[in-house]
Amino acid sequence: MALRLAERGYGQTSPNPMVGAVLVKSGKIIGRGWHRRAGEPHAEIEALNHTRSRGAEVHGAELYVTLEPCCTHGRTPPCTDAIIGRGIRKVVVAAIDPNPDHSGKGLELLKRAGIKVTSGVLEAEAMRLNEAFNHWMIHRTPFVTVKAAMSLDGKVATSSGESKWITGEKARACGMHLRQGSDAVLVGINTIITDYPALTVREDSGRPIKVPRRIILDSSGRTPLRAKVVSDRFAERTTVVVTGRAGENRVRALRRKVNVLVAPDADGRVNLTWLLKRLGKEGVTSLLVEGGGEINAAFILGGLAHRVAFFYAPKVLCGRDAVKALAGEGISRLDAVIKLQEMEYRWLGADLFMTGLLSRM
Repeated sequence: MALRLAERGYGQTSPNPMVGAVLVKSGKIIGRGWHRRAGEPHAEIEALNHTRSRGAEVHGAELYVTLEPCCTHGRTPPCTDAIIGRGIRKVVVAAIDPNPDHSGKGLELLKRAGIKVTSGVLEAEAMRLNEAFNHWMIHRTPFVTVKAAMSLDGKVATSSGESKWITGEKARACGMHLRQGSDAVLVGINTIITDYPALTVREDSGRPIKVPRRIILDSSGRTPLRAKVVSDRFAERTTVVVTGRAGENRVRALRRKVNVLVAPDADGRVNLTWLLKRLGKEGVTSLLVEGGGEINAAFILGGLAHRVAFFYAPKVLCGRDAVKALAGEGISRLDAVIKLQEMEYRWLGADLFMTGLLSRM
């Protein structure tokens, strides 16, 4: 139940994790809560407030929470203080705080106060829920997911460039859900010029919508000033990443409308390692790459992607000039192949959704 509550914060809590909490006394649930967004009360406090609003007595209750309670002052006071102060007798935790400076300290404080502590319950599920936050907390770079929707032979568009729609409505809705849960979405300049995408989230989910940052890789500064990502009402959420190859006049014109980053040049392209470090410093915990074949391959072959999210339609396009989901130079030896781990599969209508973590042999 606490894990399901935590999921209600999907797409809203970054750069904080999703956390859910349930209070139980005498075998009955007396309070529930989840972290709604950064700066607002944590899940434990929400559950305590819910209990108070129902007039229930917390003293002697058990707390079930998906992440170790915080023990330091941030935007909000330490949750450990409230847990100890309200007389909770037992705390059951799924995952330990991934922050090396805090990991285990909250639980130790609770134990010193005489509270019984159990940890590691449904830990894998809790870790999967916050895999982006966990990665960012340790490495300070975004957790990168490469997303692509393709035919069975790996094509995302016909030789003439037609791509709408290879996959069905359920698959597209799932892709939109992935975008909603990401801090930023990244595409290349060719996608902007060819498709003129908005890169926003459709407001049909019944919950508050957070428009992700839109990152455009555009080493030469070719982004049209009339492109949706430059001219719509979310333009302040757009960052065009150029290199020194971009002309000063083009950079100046873009800066009047959107954010512009000048990145180091890497063989004529944006240095992706530099970009990820920069985004991490700016609090981007998760990045969804929706680029073309070259950009997708650059992240995967460069060891910069952590997860793939591929949608396969039961269609075959063929064609040597059809657009590939993955391009690049490829791998010449099988002993260097990139494999996927912790695979998950799901049918979305007639389409197959496949996701897994990347690992290099």
